[in-house]
Amino acid sequence: MKKLIFSLCIGFISFAANAQNTNQKNETNATETKQIKNQTVEIACGECQFKMKGKSCDLAVKIDGKTYFVDGKGIDDFGDAHNEHGFCNAISKAEITGQILNNRFKASTIKLLPKNK
Repeated sequence: MKKLIFSLCIGFISFAANAQNTNQKNETNATETKQIKNQTVEIACGECQFKMKGKSCDLAVKIDGKTYFVDGKGIDDFGDAHNEHGFCNAISKAEITGQILNNRFKASTIKLLPKNK
């Protein structure tokens, strides 16, 4: 009986220690930064157009196929997001500069590009 209890304790401690290491790896990856300079991307409402999870309409960009919410600029900074060509109803193109930090895009500049006709 003592051997069984001892084995269960060792197994539990090993499981807990392994779970701790996994979280540390995820935290390290979350703090990695990537600089973006004058890159053309898609820009729109993250929830309405990119189907991201969120609580309300928030500006987002798609960089190299991955979507990020934007910090530093608001969804209505470029006009009404809910009008016919607003970010909640259409995906636009923009040239952006900033950095990706903690899975969010920290915008320095966002320049909307003209729509193709």
